[in-house]
Amino acid sequence: MWGWIILIIVVIVVFAGLGIYNSLVKNRVVVREAFSTIDIYLKKRYDLIPNLVETVKGYATHEKETFENVTKARNVAMAASDSAGKIEANKQLSQSLMNLFAVAESYPDLKANVNFLDLQGNLSKLEEEIAFSRKYYNGTVRVYNTMVQQVPSNFVASLTGFNEEPFFETEEVSKTAPEVKF
Repeated sequence: MWGWIILIIVVIVVFAGLGIYNSLVKNRVVVREAFSTIDIYLKKRYDLIPNLVETVKGYATHEKETFENVTKARNVAMAASDSAGKIEANKQLSQSLMNLFAVAESYPDLKANVNFLDLQGNLSKLEEEIAFSRKYYNGTVRVYNTMVQQVPSNFVASLTGFNEEPFFETEEVSKTAPEVKF
C-alpha cells in the first residue's frame, strides 16, 4: 500500500518537474525571440549611422572626436556577441549619438539639409521601434526571471542550468520642455 502511495507521489513530482522545465524552456525561447527582434532593429540602426556621420561630417569638419566616438561605439555594438554585451554597447552608442545630434544643433545649415532630416527621421523611427521591442523584451525577461527565482521552479532552473537574463535598460536623458516665446 505505501509503495503505491510513494510511487504516485514520485510520478506527480516528476510530471510537475517536467511541466516546470517545459515552462522554463518556453519562456527562455520567448526571451530569445524578443531579443532577436531588437537585434534586427539595432542592425538597421548600425547601417544608418555611417550615413548620418558622413552627412554631419560635411558640415562640422572640426568635430573629429565626436565622429570617431560614434564610429567606435557602433563598431563595439556590432561586435558584441551576447545580449548583455549588446545592451551595454548600445548604451554607449546611444550616448555617442546624442553627442552627434548636439553637434548638429550648432549648424543651422545642417539642420535644414534634406539628407540630414531624412536620416534623422529614419533614426527617430528606428529608436521608437527599438523602444517598443525593448519594452516587450523586458516584459518577457520579467516573466522568465520571476520563474527562475520562484519556488519550486527555481529548483528545476538551478538543476537544469537556467539563468536569469539581463533587462535591456537605457540611460534616459532628461529633456527639458522647449521654451515657447510669443
